[in-house]
Amino acid sequence: MTEPINPTPPALIESTTVPGLTPKQIVEALDKYIIGQDDAKKSVAIALRNRSRRRILDQELQDEIHPKNIIMIGSTGVGKTEIARRLAKLEDAPFIKVEASKFTEVGYVGRDVESIIRDLVEISVTKERTQKTRECHASAETAAEDRLLNLLVPPNVARTVSDIDEIQNPDQPDAESRLETTRERFRSMLREGKLEDRIVDPEVTENSSNVVVGVPPGVGLEEIGIDLKDMVEKMMPTRKKRKQMKISEARPIIEQEEAERLIDMDQIISEAISRVEQSGIVFLDEIDKIVGRDGNSGPDVSRSGVQRDILPLIEGSTVFTKYGMIKTDHILFIAAGAFHGTSPSDLIPELQGRFPIRVELDDLDEEDFQRILTEPKNSLLRQYSALLSTEKVTIDFTEDGIKEMARMAAHINDEMENIGARRLHTIMETLLEDILFDAPEKPGETIVVDEKFVQDKLGDIIEDTDLSRYIL
Repeated sequence: MTEPINPTPPALIESTTVPGLTPKQIVEALDKYIIGQDDAKKSVAIALRNRSRRRILDQELQDEIHPKNIIMIGSTGVGKTEIARRLAKLEDAPFIKVEASKFTEVGYVGRDVESIIRDLVEISVTKERTQKTRECHASAETAAEDRLLNLLVPPNVARTVSDIDEIQNPDQPDAESRLETTRERFRSMLREGKLEDRIVDPEVTENSSNVVVGVPPGVGLEEIGIDLKDMVEKMMPTRKKRKQMKISEARPIIEQEEAERLIDMDQIISEAISRVEQSGIVFLDEIDKIVGRDGNSGPDVSRSGVQRDILPLIEGSTVFTKYGMIKTDHILFIAAGAFHGTSPSDLIPELQGRFPIRVELDDLDEEDFQRILTEPKNSLLRQYSALLSTEKVTIDFTEDGIKEMARMAAHINDEMENIGARRLHTIMETLLEDILFDAPEKPGETIVVDEKFVQDKLGDIIEDTDLSRYIL
């Protein structure tokens, strides 16, 4: 009898448990926003957990473990994009959604696929910068307050006057203490908002947004990987000028300048690149649109070319960006498509092999629509109720009214093009159009949306197929 092979577990970086959410917790978090699609949720939860597991392994093995990319197959409106978007929020990871059909093969006019990674890095840098700015907000506020005080009570002028007073009146209190007392009095007035309309003339950095850079026709900045405008602006000397403005207008400008002085852009870029390489998620939508047909030419040649261009990104390559070189080996790619008339097996074999996990999402039925209307934290009923509450109008959806809306949505999807849960948006907008229009004139009213209300508003449209084709 063959003995089972039990490889010795590698050394861990830490002896602690795996950080982050467990697969069950990830699915529970997704359940708050997405109805059904349990198989897809399970697959993405495992993929996310594996990334956390990988991070506590030793460095040598970390480099060998690559993410298991996912293809989600399903009609429009069944939750493919929402699953990927919520997954990125759960991990607080750099995330970008792109349409595969918007890219062209190298040599054709259009965007090349490497711009996906450049855009992802830009998103990550912006996110890190915003976070660091928020962290140093208190320090920037204090520094800005001191600059405003210097404008209101210039230290040099105040000291000169104090020195003269001290010579003429040697018995008066110390000049420094009087200056400090005056500044503290003005500081209190600033914090209480009593000086918001006082005019000051701070020295501010002049905006260089008027720099115009010419680019050859058919070549986008993302294709050459360098922000020419940024480069030209850095070559030009920084110009400062004094502007007269109210304190209320000057404060945010000065706070922004102080925050930029406090943050370390080199550290931000380094952390942003690391997050992209270790935690980045790329959602490739409409991947079925780049499937070429055998024996065809023209656009289909370009489609196959786009697949060949995407392949190195997914396999693991190095992309040049204005922030430095980015390795794509550990970026998670989630592809999605309806695959009507095609299948994932029509993709080039090399690309198929890079998406080992395939999940088919179910079409939504009447019961799913009922749950979508009521269960998610961001359900449509909650959204419309919140919008109308701003006008002091209360709207109550009865159970039979919700069932009727779900029935109509399912019926129209069966009779016409199936657009999934997006059909509920058209149903709700048409149903509540008059209420949303008249709400400002009806504060304090309560409107009940029941089965009769829904049938009265939408019954005739549902019965007229031609009319519902254009309206719903």
